[in-house]
Amino acid sequence: MSAGNNWVALTTIWIKECTRFLRIWVQTLVPPAITMSLYFVIFGNLIGQRIGDMGGFSYMEFIVPGLIMMSVITNSYANVSSSFFSAKFQRNLEEMLVAPVPTWVIILGYIGGGVARAMLIGLIVSVVSMLFVDVSIHSLPVIVITLLLTATLFATAGLVNGIFAKTFDDISLIPTFVLTPLTYLGGVFYSLSLLPEFWQWVSKANPIVYMVNGFRYGFLGVSDVNIGAAMGVLVVFNIALFTVAYTLLKRGTGIRT
Repeated sequence: MSAGNNWVALTTIWIKECTRFLRIWVQTLVPPAITMSLYFVIFGNLIGQRIGDMGGFSYMEFIVPGLIMMSVITNSYANVSSSFFSAKFQRNLEEMLVAPVPTWVIILGYIGGGVARAMLIGLIVSVVSMLFVDVSIHSLPVIVITLLLTATLFATAGLVNGIFAKTFDDISLIPTFVLTPLTYLGGVFYSLSLLPEFWQWVSKANPIVYMVNGFRYGFLGVSDVNIGAAMGVLVVFNIALFTVAYTLLKRGTGIRT
């Protein structure tokens, strides 16, 4: 296919993915706003008053970047994993596979839909957070880059999950048993400096720690990890997961029988 045809195919898949979650916005966009509001009220106002300052910032200010990142992670992953598996289940994925559309175009189309939903959710949660605390910005480029790389990473991970999933239950296993624990242990609600030295090193094996801290640096200018290392981890994981997704889809893993 020519570059022009590839672009048409890419935008078509992307628009289809965006239309999918916007059509049911009450289910896809409203719940994260409500959930994050509860986090702000319970953890920020009630518990945060007893915790006090965290690294020179109020507890509410400290947890805002982590809560935004948590919503971005879960929604980018869920959007692509459910959409791709639905296409498999309804047997319409074959239409794209038999069409003269490169594999990378299909992958980027699905990832683009997940990233779009994650960015929109991130914006909504950011607006909600402004109702509870004055949000400051230390480095807008770091915020944007971290947000895009994280959303892309978990959208790709959701695609891999969708490729392997055989039932609708399979697409909820990873978020429940892997993403949720890693997110809560990723420094969203606490600083790694509060942990004993051994557990600080153990925590640094959790990739979400780098995403949360990179995002927090963009807002507050503080981080428990080197910001260069955080960006490096995101880039490496994105390349690795894209390669895995490309290889699996090219082979027809989980699709061809």
